[in-house]
Amino acid sequence: MGKPAGESSQGIRQQVEQARKRQYARFAGTSTYINAQMGIREIRKYCIMSEDAQGLVESAIDRFHLSARAYGRVLKVARTVADLEGSELIGPAHIAEAVQYRSSLDLLEGGV
Repeated sequence: MGKPAGESSQGIRQQVEQARKRQYARFAGTSTYINAQMGIREIRKYCIMSEDAQGLVESAIDRFHLSARAYGRVLKVARTVADLEGSELIGPAHIAEAVQYRSSLDLLEGGV
């Protein structure tokens, strides 16, 4: 019965608040407020990936037969994961985490 492992609720809350501030600043002066609202132009502009991340997302597209829509959703989630870590560049770990959520995203949006 020791101290629970992982981050505290307060630490996670601070991460989320900082990520939201980054998103609000990123989209200042536009009708977009958060990453989930990004359109294709914004995805191209703000979802900049490292070479390794690009290779991983290409592998995921082939392996999981991702549609263009699913690809966009993965990039939006990866952008958010990167924001939570304070990273401007989307890395392989961000893509991997976003791909893990893919089946949940499909279920939420009525896909298979």
